[in-house]
Amino acid sequence: MACRFTLFVLSIVLANAVAAQSFPNKPLRIIQGSAPGGNADTAARLLGQGMQKALGQPIIVDTRLGGAGRIAADAVAKAAPDGYTMLLITGGHVTTGAASKSLPYDTDKSFAWISMASEFPFMLVVRADSKLQNLAAVLAEARAKPQTVTFGSSGTGATLHLVGELMGRMANVELVHVPYKGESQAMTAILAGDINFSVATPTTAVGQVNGGKVKAIAVSSATRWPGMPDVPTIAEAGVPGYDVRSWLGLATTGGTPRAVVDRLHEAMMVALKEPEVKARLEAMGGTVRGSTPDETRQRVVSELARWNKVITEANIPRE
Repeated sequence: MACRFTLFVLSIVLANAVAAQSFPNKPLRIIQGSAPGGNADTAARLLGQGMQKALGQPIIVDTRLGGAGRIAADAVAKAAPDGYTMLLITGGHVTTGAASKSLPYDTDKSFAWISMASEFPFMLVVRADSKLQNLAAVLAEARAKPQTVTFGSSGTGATLHLVGELMGRMANVELVHVPYKGESQAMTAILAGDINFSVATPTTAVGQVNGGKVKAIAVSSATRWPGMPDVPTIAEAGVPGYDVRSWLGLATTGGTPRAVVDRLHEAMMVALKEPEVKARLEAMGGTVRGSTPDETRQRVVSELARWNKVITEANIPRE
């Protein structure tokens, strides 16, 4: 029996080695689920361009819109486990997994994780002339008048909603969430004075901040964002220990041989070192940061646990 098991293990090792030696011998795909021309689409194309030089094969970006990324993720989850089909992952992949009643794939186990590419904070913004000019004032108002301070996001259960919910729970204040159909509508509500503050991505907020129409009062990361070093973190501004960052990265289909995953990881590390790739990812508000396959999976598992807890405790309906 021991001999048979040893032979079985050796056969797997040899199969992985053979797969790695011949990989890749045909074009690859990166499937992404966001609108063409957006940050996710641009990141997918940047990574593809950088990685194809290292892999010696073309990489095609394939857009599959719908279901807040679910359709794209499902396509990769059901692809052949050979490494030729990759998924452009965003932090929304994890929050979608936490906020969904059911999915046709497992948010973690249906994928083989390759690496993160970049990470970025979220921003809390108020209208420039708001009476609440900093986070301390927002929290003080919420404590003095529970359930009167409102915040907007891109929709119920979306990452931006959960960022605000987690902050309220950690600060022990009762905030009122107002969902909108997308970030742009939430920003319009801020400009109209319909809500007290909004949670936004740097891509959406920076132009309005620089134009003097809104004011950034905090960023969600543990350290200040280099793009606006004068804006304090949520932790500095009154909620110790708060740290939420979103990210972009790549995964492939679960069950792909580890040697193939490692080959893709190596190519991705080469791509992230390319000056153009690094500069353009940073121009989107991100800090370029690669990670090992194991580190990437650990982040997914950790964030799933955190957002599941927030959704359950805040009684946010799963859809």
